[in-house]
Amino acid sequence: MMEPETRESLIARLPDHANTTAWLEFVQLYEPLIYGIGRRHGLQPTDATDLVQEVLLAVAQSIERFKPDQQRGRFRSWLFGVARNHSLNKLRSLRGQPQPAGGSEAFKQLDQVAAPTSLEQEFTTAFRRRAFRWAARRVRQSVQPTTWEAFSRTAVDCQSAGDVAEDLGVEIGSVYLARSRVMSRLKRLVQEVSGDGFEAIEGELR
Repeated sequence: MMEPETRESLIARLPDHANTTAWLEFVQLYEPLIYGIGRRHGLQPTDATDLVQEVLLAVAQSIERFKPDQQRGRFRSWLFGVARNHSLNKLRSLRGQPQPAGGSEAFKQLDQVAAPTSLEQEFTTAFRRRAFRWAARRVRQSVQPTTWEAFSRTAVDCQSAGDVAEDLGVEIGSVYLARSRVMSRLKRLVQEVSGDGFEAIEGELR
């Protein structure tokens, strides 16, 4: 795997449909979250799986036109909207309801039941957890076991650097260096795949 600092943003690489690495990373991160939206809307597992494929296809067809800005929001919010709309359309189709021309009472009731205001917040929280775990797995694979243990025990388990250094048989400075090195790599990877600053996800260390 290339070092994080040499890689472009994941979202920036998606318009290149031949970039299988970027798309694999994208699917690994977002597939379970899209599936979760379908299930929260009441879709059965098979239908939620179909929803995932429909949303991924929609993203592939329109990702080149996505331009993040303050008004339109982050990619994650855009993706949530795409997934939600596809999920509601599938739910209506399965219930035998015609697509509303707009403003029907049935549409309003379905929209209220299927899309609670907390759903996007749940989507964001679930993504942040997944982004941190995704980044942590990759960083752990790229460093020595002792380096990861020094980071994990001090940053995650909140053990003192002195105790960890003694247990690992290393200088205390090495523990601080290991923690700083791992934290730096985590920050870069999380930023790449989420667009969030690491501080927004740092709570996932606990």
